[in-house]
Amino acid sequence: MKTVVVTGGTDGIGRALAESRLRRGDTVVILGRDRDKGAAFLAHARESGVADRASFIRADLSLLAENRRVLAVILDAFPVIDALVFCARHYRSDRAETVEGIEETFAHFYLSRRLLGHGLAPALIRAERPVVVNVAGPGAGLDLVRWDDLQFRSGYHGGAALGQGGKLNDLLGVSSAERYGSTGLRYELIHPGATRTGLSGQYDQATLRHIEELQRTAKTVQEALVPIVLALDSPPPRPLSAFVEGSELDVRTKDFDPSAARRLHDLTDEFLAAH
Repeated sequence: MKTVVVTGGTDGIGRALAESRLRRGDTVVILGRDRDKGAAFLAHARESGVADRASFIRADLSLLAENRRVLAVILDAFPVIDALVFCARHYRSDRAETVEGIEETFAHFYLSRRLLGHGLAPALIRAERPVVVNVAGPGAGLDLVRWDDLQFRSGYHGGAALGQGGKLNDLLGVSSAERYGSTGLRYELIHPGATRTGLSGQYDQATLRHIEELQRTAKTVQEALVPIVLALDSPPPRPLSAFVEGSELDVRTKDFDPSAARRLHDLTDEFLAAH
């Protein structure tokens, strides 16, 4: 039996993954901002007779303070974590800042994963075969990163902000593998492909129509789960790997440049220290 933490576990891929792990006999902790959806997950666990292995932590992961609170709660309750899966995503057509003054996509899609990934590392490396699965969009070019404007203070576009977030997560994977690879922790970047999943976020009408059109031919949630489940059950032997729709990417290319990963790591350290 394993202990699995899933962000975005109240809906879509995250919810389906959480329920599948409960059926497998694992202990599952889900994180999400919607109280009612979290309650529904717990109710389903009770009806299935596995309530003792299901936990829901309500949190707005776009807030640094909430991530830090969640870390304390999880580490207190679970000294050993076998798997951490990042599924939470929240799109914004219009630029918005959190109450902490941080652009929301940057905070939610990147900073949260950085804080939770490093923060839960002590519990992960105590496990026999620990793995982090980062469901994002690996493999894009480094030119997506606005090094001098990571928060899109100018020229904001929701798709560009999300695309940059995917690239920042690539670099997060590189730096995490560099830091923890020798401990046995495996970091996997996965894009399962377009999926008929939840549409968390704020969409303008044109973007919403486009997404809805794409979803008509997209994979089902169960189809999208396949590479994620494989990553959890049989992680590759390498510290870092990346997959797009089941095809493995070469993480030794310039798009996964270790120097860029270290640059981002240092910039993020400075940013977090100031907040």
